[in-house]
Amino acid sequence: MNTLPKAELTRLQLGFIPLLDCVLLVVARERGLFADQGLDVTLSRQNAWSTLRDKVAAGLLDGAHMLAPMPLAMSLGLGRAPCDTLAPITLSRNGNSIVLSRELADACGARLGDDPADSAKGLAGYLPSASRQTRLGMVYPHSCQHYQLRHWLGLGGIDADQAVELVALPPPRMVDAMQQGKIDGFCVGEPWGSLAESRQAGRIVASGAQLWPEQPEKVLGVTHSWANRYPATLARLVQALIAASDWLAESPANRLQARDWLALPPYLDRSVGHLETLPIDAPPLHQRLCGRDVLRPDPAFAELLAEQIDQQLRDQGQQLDLSTLGACYSAVHFDRALHH
Repeated sequence: MNTLPKAELTRLQLGFIPLLDCVLLVVARERGLFADQGLDVTLSRQNAWSTLRDKVAAGLLDGAHMLAPMPLAMSLGLGRAPCDTLAPITLSRNGNSIVLSRELADACGARLGDDPADSAKGLAGYLPSASRQTRLGMVYPHSCQHYQLRHWLGLGGIDADQAVELVALPPPRMVDAMQQGKIDGFCVGEPWGSLAESRQAGRIVASGAQLWPEQPEKVLGVTHSWANRYPATLARLVQALIAASDWLAESPANRLQARDWLALPPYLDRSVGHLETLPIDAPPLHQRLCGRDVLRPDPAFAELLAEQIDQQLRDQGQQLDLSTLGACYSAVHFDRALHH
């Protein structure tokens, strides 16, 4: 029995970027799990992470599917004015892929079955003979994709600031940009890496699961002021997303249905047509979307993100406040919702 107080706010608009790990929001909407909590939720597709971030900060969105580092970056004022933001529930772990164009992968002998350091060293061996500077895409400066791409390059002794050019692109533009020769590779979440392989435009050569196993990848993000103003609404949101995760884990038929919902035009449309079903914890990317252990936030899991952001702050003469880290990824809202 749901013993939560009545939601203070019943009509909500949540933002998302078209990626497989927005699926819990889509399932909760399409299966009526938000409605079961007395919530009328509209899902609003956004074109870029920076747009989504700014709309949440401005109150134009009640919350959003966010990159795991984004609540911390927003709270610290990285890339925009500070806005205290928190992640009351994790939406996914793992799921990123590093993709090189087929020509570049062939030239440096990079294959997914290799140790990531071997494929990075293969790229390092190729770069001196390249006719132009290699351009690699990532989705947002404060993202696991950016940090994991830098980590992978570092395994090969490649200076990410000098030897290659890193550019930020929205996930849905990655595959087309590589086919058009605008970039030579990228790090992105699904379904865009597997789509590049399906189109024979690129090859996955390493995964986030290899580089940072079990790292939180996406979270639900809301501002601190919104969470304080609507605590029962937030708890009901969390309950609906937990229910979506439980349903997704129940059977392959449910995962097939989830894929079909994602294929609807408001969500990911034709970009999931190459998938037989919604892949969960399958090699090579081992994307995890189900289970209370996956969903419960924990500041300890944010340590890798904190190291990256702390280094960025130190470069600017600042230092990361650990209390801000703890507030962003506290499990208090998750536990409160679960215990009801």
